[in-house]
Amino acid sequence: MTFAETDPEFAQYHADFVDDTLQHASLSSHDRAVVQLGAMIAAGAQTAFRQLLGTALDGSLTPVEAKEIGYQAVAYVGSARASDFLTITNDVLIARGVELPLPGRSTTTPDDRLERGRAVQSAVVGAGRVDAMYENAADDTVHFQRFLSGNCFGDTVGRDGLDLPTRELLTFAVLVALGGADAQVTGHVAGNLHVGNTRQQLLDVLTVLVPVIGYPRTLNGLAAVNEGAPAA
Repeated sequence: MTFAETDPEFAQYHADFVDDTLQHASLSSHDRAVVQLGAMIAAGAQTAFRQLLGTALDGSLTPVEAKEIGYQAVAYVGSARASDFLTITNDVLIARGVELPLPGRSTTTPDDRLERGRAVQSAVVGAGRVDAMYENAADDTVHFQRFLSGNCFGDTVGRDGLDLPTRELLTFAVLVALGGADAQVTGHVAGNLHVGNTRQQLLDVLTVLVPVIGYPRTLNGLAAVNEGAPAA
């Protein structure tokens, strides 16, 4: 039985609220699916993820993009959680006749991942900030900075398949949905502005996330946007 049968009042007001949010957001259906799928990974919402993924693939989302959403999330939610959603993605793609594995989208090698990662990281947060993070790191913690540059930005954010502005919107959505990552949300508000995204795009992301992740985390994200990208 569906919620329309078991919980008709819930089904109706939820559908009405989703329609209401869409009146206040100008994201394309493609970008809306990207950020909502990322948020669902962060929230651990496997059933909703599977349903939305099928709908998105019926639209403009490509199999490559579907996989990249899952790969991108690994850096923020960890492989333990993201692996469940990569498994769902593989199941959905195989059921649609997509041959796996897809062609590789990595842009790094073991020899250049750190250099490439620092370049991508600098494009997002600024070269001066990256340099300062290394300079201010204690000797016994500098390996975390190398992890961020080589793994997070080199192995992950620097991949092909999604452009950098889209990846930053996706990162913002994942971090907001994850909760407990306020400092990182604030940092990626700045990162979004640095790669050319706007306050309005960030507000649009939050608007379409409200029905998915609820009010507390959405409003925390809104506070970060208002602080880092205040209204003119």
